[in-house]
Amino acid sequence: MSRPLPKLPFSDFRSPLAWATIGLFGVVFTLEMLTPPEYVMGYLYISPILFANPRHRRTTFGLTFAAVCLTLINIWIPGDRAIHTATIANRFITTLALVATGILSDRNQSIQQAFAQQQAKLQTQEKLSSLREDFTSTLAHDLKTPLLGAIETLKAFQSGQLGSVQPKQKVVLDTMIRSHQTSLQLVETLLDVYRNDAEGLQLDRSTVDLAKLAEEVSIALLDLAASRQIFISLHYGESDFRKFLWVNGDAFQLQRVFANLLVNAINHSPRGAKVEVVLETQFSYQLVKVIDAGAGIRPEEMPHLFERFYQGHSDRQASGSGLGLYLARQIIEAHNGTIWAENRTPHGAVFGFRLPAIIHSLPAR
Repeated sequence: MSRPLPKLPFSDFRSPLAWATIGLFGVVFTLEMLTPPEYVMGYLYISPILFANPRHRRTTFGLTFAAVCLTLINIWIPGDRAIHTATIANRFITTLALVATGILSDRNQSIQQAFAQQQAKLQTQEKLSSLREDFTSTLAHDLKTPLLGAIETLKAFQSGQLGSVQPKQKVVLDTMIRSHQTSLQLVETLLDVYRNDAEGLQLDRSTVDLAKLAEEVSIALLDLAASRQIFISLHYGESDFRKFLWVNGDAFQLQRVFANLLVNAINHSPRGAKVEVVLETQFSYQLVKVIDAGAGIRPEEMPHLFERFYQGHSDRQASGSGLGLYLARQIIEAHNGTIWAENRTPHGAVFGFRLPAIIHSLPAR
């Protein structure tokens, strides 16, 4: 089988760039022939060398070689003048400049090609990432309907609508319902995370008391805490007396922050431990801290705690999705607040957030 002939640098004469390069060479060569050898026009060959097709390295080196040869030939052609040493030196200096131009042009073209290839790879990765996220979002959305149907069916079984249910069966059904509800919460969290990333978090702001939200979420999580043998306590700064921590925020979204931080603390605490929620007013901010008694946070985990799908490597009493802290960060940042984590001495971790406070005056009685 015969092999195809390699494509020559100037084989595509239909290219305007090829004709421009040939034309420039012709103009410079004509000037060289029409002027005495003392007048070095070879520097003008730099232009066609720089105009060389960046897709063909042979073109650049071929043009450089041709420019060098033509510059040196002009020492003897036309031969109607005496040749001086200075003329020869100037010509050789010009050839060195042409060679340097060819090398630098080739390197520049190589860098541009590498940059273009890297840019194409990044664009491809962005497209794949977008497709993956669209697929995940669509899948999560489609999972909501069967999960809701399963929960309602199990509740119907549990209430005896489909026949009598034994006490032991009720325990199993109750476990299955909780499991499906957990899966539904995970799906809804996943949907919210992707929606917030794509569209931004839309807040329904009103005057909210963080202390009230903390109490409501703590009560809602009593069953989970009891199953882990965890005690939840609330502290209002330096005293245990009830305080008001007013902020301008979305009550539903801030409830999710409390829930995510408390669930995280419960999952990281050993059985029989205590999880503390500390509520304080700090100048123009309202401060909330959720303190657990777990093993703490490893230094290498600190920069990644609030990243999407990051679960860490610490010992946990229950596994998580890696979305709770990420969603909490989205919500707090949408409220113009800050969220952070730190280790507690001698053991345990503190997850806290700070929100701008508002002055709320109670109605006169």
